[in-house]
Amino acid sequence: MNKKDGELAVKIARKTIDLWVKSREKFKPEGYPKIFNEPRGVFVTIHTHPEKQLRGCIGFPEPRFPLIKALVEAAIASAQDPRFHDLQEEELDKIILEVSVLTKPEPINVKNPKEYPKKIEIGKDGLIVKRGYHSGLLLPQVATEHNLNEEDFLIHTCIKAGLPPDAWLEKDVQIFKFQSLIFSEERPGN
Repeated sequence: MNKKDGELAVKIARKTIDLWVKSREKFKPEGYPKIFNEPRGVFVTIHTHPEKQLRGCIGFPEPRFPLIKALVEAAIASAQDPRFHDLQEEELDKIILEVSVLTKPEPINVKNPKEYPKKIEIGKDGLIVKRGYHSGLLLPQVATEHNLNEEDFLIHTCIKAGLPPDAWLEKDVQIFKFQSLIFSEERPGN
């Protein structure tokens, strides 16, 4: 995926959110490049502008849907992130969007869980922690935005999964990593 495709992904996410918030209609993109038909994981993040406070972030970690479908669904879901009240029309010119297109998550294989930190590259890798029905994901940019080291990143991903902070040291916990291409608006709608 190149920069032009990424810019288009952000514009599609913006049109999707604008249409959904204003009329509860689902945007139906047309004439997009073939790469948008490939199954990809994707997250749409909404930040307030200019404060850059999180306002919503929802997505699909696994490449289960064509990127175009996952992008539209993630954009709508991020505008209704259950951690916040639904995005309102008067907020549309006060938010910036970020689209993260993910690689397929790969398991991190170690003999001893204490080796996990050595297998993680801050700023490059995102993490998924799973145990039973519990699952948590943090995008690569979270570690850099919050100045987390590798162990802190593991701890925070465990917490996001609803697990104890040190669950990453347990043998029955699965840890995956992925990378993402990140595309963002610089200012609302642009």
